[in-house]
Amino acid sequence: ISYTNMTKDDSEGMTYADAGVDIEASEAATAALVAQVGGGSGDYAGLLDIGDRYLGLATDGVGTKLLVAEALGDYSTVGIDCIAMNANDLVAAGVRPVAFVDYLAVDEPDETFAEQVGQGLAAGAEEADIELVGGETAVMPEVINGLDLAGTCAGLAKKDAIFPGEAEPGDALVGFPSSGIHSNGLTLARKAATSDGEYTDEWDGDEYDTVGEALLEPTRLYTYLLDDLRAAETRAAAHVTGGGWTNLERMGEFRYVVDDAFEPHAVFEFVQERGGVSDEEMHTTFNMGTGFVAAVPKTNAESLVEATDGRIIGHVEEGGGVAIRGLDL
Repeated sequence: ISYTNMTKDDSEGMTYADAGVDIEASEAATAALVAQVGGGSGDYAGLLDIGDRYLGLATDGVGTKLLVAEALGDYSTVGIDCIAMNANDLVAAGVRPVAFVDYLAVDEPDETFAEQVGQGLAAGAEEADIELVGGETAVMPEVINGLDLAGTCAGLAKKDAIFPGEAEPGDALVGFPSSGIHSNGLTLARKAATSDGEYTDEWDGDEYDTVGEALLEPTRLYTYLLDDLRAAETRAAAHVTGGGWTNLERMGEFRYVVDDAFEPHAVFEFVQERGGVSDEEMHTTFNMGTGFVAAVPKTNAESLVEATDGRIIGHVEEGGGVAIRGLDL
């Protein structure tokens, strides 16, 4: 599939809402909760003033990617997803992740998958350079069908080290590649993958053995970027998760023009073709090859690119929305 001249005409294909996840309804529910407890629904991390520093907290889960792991009987990587979904959110705020606690809820205890989940958590913590400081396993047969895995990550940042949180017109957008679907949009990806096949079907390529393995590729960790992002005087950053490329709007009400995004992985082409998913739906559900984006002063963009595996993918200007591959999101 070519993503250079895309259209939004496909209204018959699968959508995230049809698959069971309505992003607008989810955001409305989140806003209703936030209105009662305070805080900002668009923040990647909650910040607590502890004197000369901020304590940052983020919480998230693995989602329905667990159903793919269950189908394959392989839970060895979902712990990495759990660490990454939380730690990356802290990085997007300019906070260094330092510790993690997990919450595993199951309908019945099983040593095999518990051991595999633990392996993934340990691997993710080592890569993120954080400590696993505890967790909870709850057996709730009347509440849980199978298992659910979530966690909370804590981080620290000096007050002058966090990102301001808002881009400025003229800023460059520096993007960093994803490893695949990560841990968002799996409800749609799963529906598409199994609409005319099984997770155990052979993968058409050399990267994986099965379709399920392609969907299970663990979320990439972006903790390694933090020092370089700070050195580049990053104004704001976006972890491209649920909602796809519309996450860039969390950096402020501007127009984000993306003209050189990383190419989508083959798994995105597979999902789009198998599910007949429209171009717009793909970009408002998945990361489409770019998992993290930073808005930095134009004069600092090249130095950030040279120090990392990122590249300049676009710029910020006055207006609204996200322009990418012929789409206006």
